[in-house]
Amino acid sequence: MKYIKDYKEGDRIFDIYLCKHKQSAVTKNGKPYENVILQDKTGTMDAKVWDPNSAGIEEYDTLDYIEVYGEVNNFQGALQANIKRIRVCREGEYDPADYLPVSSKDNDAMYQELLGIIESIENTYMKRLLQAFFTEDEGFIKKFRKSSAAKTMHHGFVGGLLEHTLGVTKLCDYLCKSFPLMKRDLLLPAAMFHDIGKVKEISLFPENDYTDDGQLLGHIIMGCEMLEEKIRDIPGFPAVLASELKHCILSHHGEYEYGSPKKPALIEAVALNMADNTDAKLEMMTEILGSSADAGWLGYNRVFETNLRNSRME
Repeated sequence: MKYIKDYKEGDRIFDIYLCKHKQSAVTKNGKPYENVILQDKTGTMDAKVWDPNSAGIEEYDTLDYIEVYGEVNNFQGALQANIKRIRVCREGEYDPADYLPVSSKDNDAMYQELLGIIESIENTYMKRLLQAFFTEDEGFIKKFRKSSAAKTMHHGFVGGLLEHTLGVTKLCDYLCKSFPLMKRDLLLPAAMFHDIGKVKEISLFPENDYTDDGQLLGHIIMGCEMLEEKIRDIPGFPAVLASELKHCILSHHGEYEYGSPKKPALIEAVALNMADNTDAKLEMMTEILGSSADAGWLGYNRVFETNLRNSRME
């Protein structure tokens, strides 16, 4: 199998891929065509079916595994496949593991590390709340370990939510050691809980798309609702502690324009916002640089609002 990351302009494409997305469209001249996104575990590629009614195009749909034939072109600086033939594949012709992007880190090892941090929490109420999610709720655990942290921006792969959560938690642990004024037993649980709403906001792979509640409510609100539901089951959970924890979740995006219902008002909330942003942005840079084979300037990036340079040594 030839993976998507290995294609270059001018290559022939003739292999099996997951049809991540399919959308019918019409050209300016009124001719029908189809927009398609092909996916394997190394990434995605935009594709066009300019003659969807031809004999070589079988009936297919989103999330079908399809064998495609065509050529790879360059369109506005990005690779795009021009597909001439499509055949829907039967189960057994493909290995689903080849088509789902997966964290490069061991899922079991990451989860055990997270559980070890939970054991280090001294506040009995916070530890009980963490255990209610991460050791007792089997449905949550299954989704949490398989979920991505985002649809496309960063950690957009199976295990991405776990990897991002662990990364943010470890950064927060470091900050607690550097700034003793912060309450570790507030900040670290907040770090572990900050994105739990994403198990409801984004569907599992292969869809990895926003759910209806994800669109209408978002992971921040849903995460607070999930916390409140578990907190009610813990007798005597301090009201102030619950409010401080939920404030950290509600403010972890930092700014209203970034979807944060509140701005950080606690030192722990400030630290969580910075740790979340740091882990996300550095992962984004890692993914951008990892997909570039060449050192030097990579062009303008709209997220970082600047031209990026790959400075690694040849």
